[in-house]
Amino acid sequence: MNHTVEKLLNLPFYTEGPAVDRAGNRYVTTLTGGEIIRLDRTRDYTVWAKTACPNGQVVLPNGEHWVCDPKQAAISRFGSDGAFQGSLIQGICASLDVQSPNDLVIDTRHNLYFTDSIRRDGKVFFVGADGTERLVADGIDYANGLVLSADETKLYVAESYQNRVLVIELAEPGIPKSPATVFANLPAHPSGNPIGNLPDGLALDQQGRVWVAHYGMQAIQVVSARGEWLFSLDTTLPLTSNLCFLEDQLERQTLLVTGGYGEPGPGGVVLITVYP
Repeated sequence: MNHTVEKLLNLPFYTEGPAVDRAGNRYVTTLTGGEIIRLDRTRDYTVWAKTACPNGQVVLPNGEHWVCDPKQAAISRFGSDGAFQGSLIQGICASLDVQSPNDLVIDTRHNLYFTDSIRRDGKVFFVGADGTERLVADGIDYANGLVLSADETKLYVAESYQNRVLVIELAEPGIPKSPATVFANLPAHPSGNPIGNLPDGLALDQQGRVWVAHYGMQAIQVVSARGEWLFSLDTTLPLTSNLCFLEDQLERQTLLVTGGYGEPGPGGVVLITVYP
């Protein structure tokens, strides 16, 4: 698969949380750097907001950002101007402890799903637009990135320490039909060290393929809608954390990809363009 990689930013801190708003502004987070960075169409960047440890984020249609902050065990809300507006979740969800919110996704009704990333008993939570809170899945060995299918009946979740992607079929928003099952096992690092694997952020294209940021593999893995591994892309980021689509056409796909060269840094942001 032909692809190009363009460096957009070098930053002191490892990056995460790629997102884009309706105006085409791009955003990334810096975790321990404590900043949410905005990169505009002219590729100038500014510090858009600050919080303790920003990780995954989503941008709502009204320009509001919801941001995972594992240091505060919270999902924080920021207005379209970057001003902090309070926490959606902090420390507890569905009467259960929340330790380390990592990534999140919203559906078309503004229902929220997010992962709590801990070893062996990682969880997926649901917070409905009406305030309903539910546990969707538990017993996941470090639940990480997640993405919904186009029809919102399937929720894909990266299980980092098992080097695979799970799928949860949904009976209705926030209610699984059955426990999570294995959707795809991913290529393994030749060292045999689990840190060399660790699927992280996920994205879905218009063909229903799941794109996986493979943290320790310096790669994006692409998996078919049936769970078959298709191909790998070199990101040039030794630690590849997350990705989001900026363009998704049959003739060209463009992704904003985050990660870096170590943790807590330095970090980088790249633009990857894929040509079939």
